[in-house]
Amino acid sequence: MPQRPNFARRGRSLLPGQVSELTIIDIDGGNRQVLFTADEIIEAPNWTPDGRTLVFNAGGELWTIAADGTGEIERIDTGHLSDLNNDHVLSPDGTTVYVSSDDGHLYALPITGGAPRRVSNSYPHRHHYYLHGISPDGKTLSYVGINAVGDNQWAKVNIWTIPAAGGPDMQLTDVLVPNDGAEYSPDGQWIWFNSEQGSPGHAQIFKMRTDGSELTQITFDERVNWFPHFAPDGQSIAYLSYPPGTKGHPADKDVILRFMRPDGTGTRDIIGFNGGQGTINVNSWAPDSRRFAYVAYPVGA
Repeated sequence: MPQRPNFARRGRSLLPGQVSELTIIDIDGGNRQVLFTADEIIEAPNWTPDGRTLVFNAGGELWTIAADGTGEIERIDTGHLSDLNNDHVLSPDGTTVYVSSDDGHLYALPITGGAPRRVSNSYPHRHHYYLHGISPDGKTLSYVGINAVGDNQWAKVNIWTIPAAGGPDMQLTDVLVPNDGAEYSPDGQWIWFNSEQGSPGHAQIFKMRTDGSELTQITFDERVNWFPHFAPDGQSIAYLSYPPGTKGHPADKDVILRFMRPDGTGTRDIIGFNGGQGTINVNSWAPDSRRFAYVAYPVGA
């Protein structure tokens, strides 16, 4: 197991006796492997397209580790950005990583590190960008835009897109209940996300066309479902399922990593653990569509 670096502490902290476990598992629930444990919060792993490396977030920075758990854990140079949240995606060719900063903007930078290029636009009012997906052709980013209404800075949480090269934003939903986790299907025809549109306070999985049409609810169960992630082959979806009554996507809950087919059938549990915020905020599938990465946060491990 590689030597653990000293990650910066930023935002929430681990509980006494708690660790972060960067974990890989087969989609049938077998061959669970903990690549390493950390005594600070690490979050949101995703695979590089060549299958060799995992990228994850810690302390407002991006880090990499070999997917087989060997070698050193290394930091990606993100220039002046040191306040990255756990929303980051890689271009389909693996050369560029797109990130969300707590300054409210989106940036692009080389996966090898370097000066960031701002992608997002400036507004005269609050418009905070949280990145979640990239189209299969690498030309468009899907994100959650946060807009204020009056004194409520988080009043409108809707799905938007923006060209990856920069350009005008396009709003796809316009509702007063939260939406999150917007991600493209591998065929580029749909955006999948979680939303409370079906029942306020009870997030379920939805899909819509990339122009915002044909909104369709996929899950209808009593649990609270977040972050649908398509496998690269388009045949499987993994998502995070919270206990009934959960509000938002908090940390430290008894969550279940669940599997389903794109038509909503075949739902089954992959594994349950203590997790939530940071576990799978980004698409964590391996390129072979057989394995999945996530972060668990066991207490007293």
